[in-house]
Amino acid sequence: MSPSAAGVRAPTSGARFTGIDFGEPGKHLGYGHVVHSDNVHDGAVIPVPVAVISSGPGPTVLLVAGTHGDEYEGQVLLHELIRNTLPGQLSGTLIVVPAANSAAVRAGTRVSPIDGGNLNRSYPGSAAGGPTAQTANLVAGALLPLADAVVDLHSGGTNSSYLPCTFLYRGPDPALWEQRVHAARLLGLPYVMVVPARLEPGSLSCAGDDAGILSLSTELSGRGTVDRGALELIRAGLPAFLQHVGVLQEASTGVPLRAAAHEPVWIELVPEAAVTSKTAGILEPLVDLGDHVSAGDVVARVHFIDELDREPVEYRARVDGVVAILRHPSLVTVGTHLVHIAPEVPSKSL
Repeated sequence: MSPSAAGVRAPTSGARFTGIDFGEPGKHLGYGHVVHSDNVHDGAVIPVPVAVISSGPGPTVLLVAGTHGDEYEGQVLLHELIRNTLPGQLSGTLIVVPAANSAAVRAGTRVSPIDGGNLNRSYPGSAAGGPTAQTANLVAGALLPLADAVVDLHSGGTNSSYLPCTFLYRGPDPALWEQRVHAARLLGLPYVMVVPARLEPGSLSCAGDDAGILSLSTELSGRGTVDRGALELIRAGLPAFLQHVGVLQEASTGVPLRAAAHEPVWIELVPEAAVTSKTAGILEPLVDLGDHVSAGDVVARVHFIDELDREPVEYRARVDGVVAILRHPSLVTVGTHLVHIAPEVPSKSL
């Protein structure tokens, strides 16, 4: 990644920021403006916290967490990074957005409590839209064009738990795909979950593809809490990635540039991965994350609440693979995904 000829330039999208001087080296802490008029927010700004840490010329990396408000490992990591990173440790710029969907973060919900918007289905957004569309426009329209790479840190949230994994969209072209595969190894998470190109067209990953830059995402456990093991893994892996792209100086941190100690397990989220309930009731999972199962294995039961003499319904895996995602709340309804089974992909075939 080649350094820019000048320091990070100011956004040109018209988005408004307070406390941020994009053209000056240093550590700038402020917020982006989202404006909305209702009974609570009339005459007020909904702030989206933003930090810009810059040494001047060099590559720029955009780091985002809190896209969903109930996903916490990434939020903790980015708050730590803001506090602990000094401009002199960099050879470029970090733009850090630790609570992107700030209203959802403050409410502890997946989507915005103001307009019900799912930020990761809302890119590229609109400056004239509601709060979620404005936030998407602030990130994709103002900050993403400044970046050479973007990392979007997710977890399973309140409703599910994931194997700690780098989450890779296929494509968008052979050169960027090769960069993603290498970057996933540097992050050092034990699994890499490969998904189809443009899996969710409104996601930040797709916005990164549209911008033609290296874009990565993660899934760091979940269950609406902080998984200490997953947090430690990404604490070690993110500096290695930032050093690789040239924005973080190795000598200033004491963190050695490294590849992952072990090749990650590569798994793929295929259409047959989801095991979906056809009944409402109480979920009894029969597998754990990381278990290997075969097609036809019983992986879950759903017990009926009111039909006292009725046997639970058994649900079976549709493919051979690894238990990659588990439903967390035990109450389920028709259409709830109970578990996802992801087939393994040989790394040599990537």
